[in-house]
Amino acid sequence: MRSKYRSLKIRIMIQTLGISIIVGLIGYFILDIFVDGVLQDPFAKTIVYIFQRIGMDEVEAIRLYRLIFWQNKSLIVGVGFFGLFLLSFYLGMSKFTTYLRQVESGIQMILNESKDKITLPQELNPMENKLNEIKGTLKEQRRIAEESEQRKNDLIVYLAHDLKTPLTSIIAYLSLLDENPELPEEQRAKYTGISLEKSKRLGKLINEFFEITRYNLQNITLDKKEFYLYVLLEQVMDSFAPVFKSKGLRWNIEVDDKILICGDPDRLARVFENLLRNAVSYCYKDSLIEVYGVVEDSNAKISVRNQGKTIPEHQLNNLFEKFYRLDEARSSETGGAGLGLAIARQIIELHGGTIQAASQNEYTTFTVRLPRKKEEP
Repeated sequence: MRSKYRSLKIRIMIQTLGISIIVGLIGYFILDIFVDGVLQDPFAKTIVYIFQRIGMDEVEAIRLYRLIFWQNKSLIVGVGFFGLFLLSFYLGMSKFTTYLRQVESGIQMILNESKDKITLPQELNPMENKLNEIKGTLKEQRRIAEESEQRKNDLIVYLAHDLKTPLTSIIAYLSLLDENPELPEEQRAKYTGISLEKSKRLGKLINEFFEITRYNLQNITLDKKEFYLYVLLEQVMDSFAPVFKSKGLRWNIEVDDKILICGDPDRLARVFENLLRNAVSYCYKDSLIEVYGVVEDSNAKISVRNQGKTIPEHQLNNLFEKFYRLDEARSSETGGAGLGLAIARQIIELHGGTIQAASQNEYTTFTVRLPRKKEEP
């Protein structure tokens, strides 16, 4: 790209130099032909004739000619050359101003969000391509932002509507308990248990509202330190053991115990918690959740695998977008705010790693790659 701009600059400089040479030749022609050259005599007679036509005699006209042209020859030639130089400079710079106006027009098309393609002269092809690239990038960013905003609005409407269900149930069962103090103990315990479950669901929905606000306001920073990946994943899996048991799930972890990572353990723990929470939400009952960690060149490769419905390819591409949730999450009580995977990707990318999702044959796998730190011998 720089070489193209350099060639354009050289081309314009050559054009300007050519105009200057032409102007110089014109000046030399005037000096050498009319003032000091072969046309000096006809030129002088013409000037004397003009003076005579305005009322001078021949002697006075010749004297005035010599006074103006002979004695001020250097001044006249200097003024002429200066005027010609200004003309050449104007002609040379007019090319620049034309280009600038056309580039300004292209920028205005970007600001006006015009759908038309930006077209510039052939000499400005590199600039044309760059402006169209910027135009396309801004359009894509606007599209993503609009889709994200729409998802967020849809999610807030969904959560606000969903708040009514547990709240209505809580009020109804507590009212029954309050109005019927003589209810059998077994029935009272049943109503109390239902109210407790609905209260937990209500609390979870409220937390999702806070999660949306925190995501919009947060600026994630890392507190890096060295740690062994196996230790971190063991701790995360242990914390999920009660959840696995309550869902009737089996789990397995196989991680190389020599993988050393330099990163923020708290942030990375949140990544794997989000991945495991996602696996629990969308896996089959009584299925297996697996976590593997191996060395892959200079990276650590971690896979979280669960058995559940195969996710279509077009939905896989959107999983890491904020506020995006699979369709079945909208009617289940396990669906979150659609921020877990978006936050996970942000944390992984801040560590210089990548995260990908694959789903086929009723198995979904999230693969994380993190730069590993090699141990000193």
